[in-house]
Amino acid sequence: AIGVPGHEEASSGLVFKLLAVEAVGGIVFGMIIGWLAYQMLKSIDNYQVEILVTLALVLGGYALAMRLHTSGPIAIVVAGLFIGNYGRSFAMSKKTIEHLDTFWELIDEILNAILFVMIGLELIVLSLKGSFLSAGLILIPVVLFGRFIAISGTITVLKRFREFSPGVIKILTWGGIRGGISIALALAIPKVTASGESLADERSLLLTATYVIVAFSIIVQGLTVKKLVVACSGKN
Repeated sequence: AIGVPGHEEASSGLVFKLLAVEAVGGIVFGMIIGWLAYQMLKSIDNYQVEILVTLALVLGGYALAMRLHTSGPIAIVVAGLFIGNYGRSFAMSKKTIEHLDTFWELIDEILNAILFVMIGLELIVLSLKGSFLSAGLILIPVVLFGRFIAISGTITVLKRFREFSPGVIKILTWGGIRGGISIALALAIPKVTASGESLADERSLLLTATYVIVAFSIIVQGLTVKKLVVACSGKN
């Protein structure tokens, strides 16, 4: 994503460099475009124009973020949080908020329908090699452990300022259901590098492993999280 040749070997330094450029760069860029959109929304009071501003923020901001080799999804999430909090509170009228929510709820339903159709079609050509399936099964506890570390660290810090329900770390860890976004990111992996090197095997591996993790989270975690919540709350 940052002009690294396709044949360059992976290293810890390269991983941290990619993380800094993609993640940190995406956060900074998202805050910038979110602030610019906020200023635009604050200066007008016309819900049609304001809807177009948010649409331009998503489409244009994502495209520009990718051109700058930062993370488009992270940038748009950050910008969305900025607009969703400060924008709604200080730059939008109640009429604008109502129309804006209706518009984006419709877009969300349409895009989710398209995404899951793509997911179903991709399943037809999904590689079901034993090694790929095994990789997915092995990564399930890895993903859960990573989520546990992130949540436990955050909760430990926040406990100094507020109280949490019993078993909150277990519930949030097990309740991390994965689905559309994970598979959409896997589907977005190109089949060839910029230099023309094939990534078909790597893409198939990541896509199959992602399907396995998503299926586990929906079927196993999704169907048992209620029992975990009841057990943690001490209710019969």
